[in-house]
Amino acid sequence: MSESSSPLRRDDVAKVARLARLTLSDAELDLFTTQLSQVLEHANDMNALDLADLEPTAHPFGLTNVFRDDVIRPSLAPESFLSQAPDAEGGRFGVPRILGEAP
Repeated sequence: MSESSSPLRRDDVAKVARLARLTLSDAELDLFTTQLSQVLEHANDMNALDLADLEPTAHPFGLTNVFRDDVIRPSLAPESFLSQAPDAEGGRFGVPRILGEAP
């Protein structure tokens, strides 16, 4: 971490865990203190960069839509796949009722 910021302490992680109502073991506290310290150090490194001339972006790569025009094409007749279903009713797949739904 930079000299201007204080290092993350194990007690800080324990306090945040308590506030989040998380129960962490001693090993988890040690692990998360180390990991969070590394994340904060990286964030500090990023803050030190001069980004004044860079335009903000929402994504690191230029994205283009891959939409295509809808084209009507022949498909299977509903009877051909409904005939393979264990149960069909009214031109649809039949499924068991759930949660006590009324018919």
